[in-house]
Amino acid sequence: MTGASRPQWRQAVEDADTSPMGRRPETRRQALTKLMWIGIWLAYLGSPVGDLAGGGHPPAVTALAALGLLAFVVAYLVLAFFRTNEPAPPQPWVYATLAGLAALALALSLALGTDWLVLYVYVCVACGAALPDRRSRWAVPLAAVLLVGTGVVVDRQASLYPELLLPALLGGFSMVGVRQLVRTMRELRAARDTVAQLAATEERLRLARDLHDLLGHSLSLITLKSELAGRMLPDRPQDAAAQVADIESVSRQALVDVREAVSGYRRPTLATEVVSARSALVAAGVSARLHVPDRVPGLAPVAEGALAWALREAATNVVRHSGAATCVVVLETGDGLARLTVSDDGRGPDPARPAGNGLTGLGERLLLAGGSLRTSRAGDGGFTLTAEVPLDPAPVGANRPPGGG
Repeated sequence: MTGASRPQWRQAVEDADTSPMGRRPETRRQALTKLMWIGIWLAYLGSPVGDLAGGGHPPAVTALAALGLLAFVVAYLVLAFFRTNEPAPPQPWVYATLAGLAALALALSLALGTDWLVLYVYVCVACGAALPDRRSRWAVPLAAVLLVGTGVVVDRQASLYPELLLPALLGGFSMVGVRQLVRTMRELRAARDTVAQLAATEERLRLARDLHDLLGHSLSLITLKSELAGRMLPDRPQDAAAQVADIESVSRQALVDVREAVSGYRRPTLATEVVSARSALVAAGVSARLHVPDRVPGLAPVAEGALAWALREAATNVVRHSGAATCVVVLETGDGLARLTVSDDGRGPDPARPAGNGLTGLGERLLLAGGSLRTSRAGDGGFTLTAEVPLDPAPVGANRPPGGG
């Protein structure tokens, strides 16, 4: 498997969980899409249909066989619609439907001949798709054994059933593998959402700790001095006035501390965000390649804060939405600009969906810093975010491309 094909394969597998083929249809459009997808594979029923159309059976037998084939197809579609990739344990009707499929395949094959042995392939696929892993691992071989037994009876020359045995086993066990893969993707997506939520929770806790440390002492001191001034006010108004003056001084300093804390929270640094982004990406199972220098000459604090916000937003989107295997972050300078590029090999942007609030707010931040934001599809189908901010006048050589960091 090449590096170029792997992201597309991974995206296709992940889409199996979110597309109508990977879950029970909830709307008419999803039902029609899933019906079209399943209908492609029903084309292999051409052999029994051709046997009926050939006119080799009496009219009564043909009518009964057509009803049996219709019942088989309906039962198979019910399982394909309502049990494919369902995580819940199968209900009794699932086992009854599978038993009905096997019984119809046996009866029709024994009554009408070798052309009907292909029904066992669908029985194997249905067992792999509808049953839990442990039960499907013996149900698929059991259906294959039933195919061989029936084939020995109706196909004594072994002209067809040996050729159906391998497709039946491969079809059944491939469905077992697909179920396992979809379940793994569900767990991975849930883990990525958890990582993103934990990162946001940790940031809120950090701010809460900072505010507690800044305001806890100041507010306690203000409370004590207020109580003391209240007791002094009737008999010692001058001392009470001094306490009130101290209260004013402490409150002003607390206000300054809060403003500095909030300013620091809302204007992160690139160094901090590089560490945070690498940690979040690695924790989410994304290979992170970050090439960000420790220092960029001419990059003002406001511009650095805007780029840091861009890196934070892009890393969060990669973790939560992209389904990527690799993320590359590059910070370059040139033409009086600092340019941050974040690219992944995930599922890419959805042209039918507008930009989210995060990207909209990020564009506004960059605009206030005199910069700009661009998003596009990456070369391998992923997503690329490019944030640019102007550099302040710097000494000669400041605009040389920095080394990797």
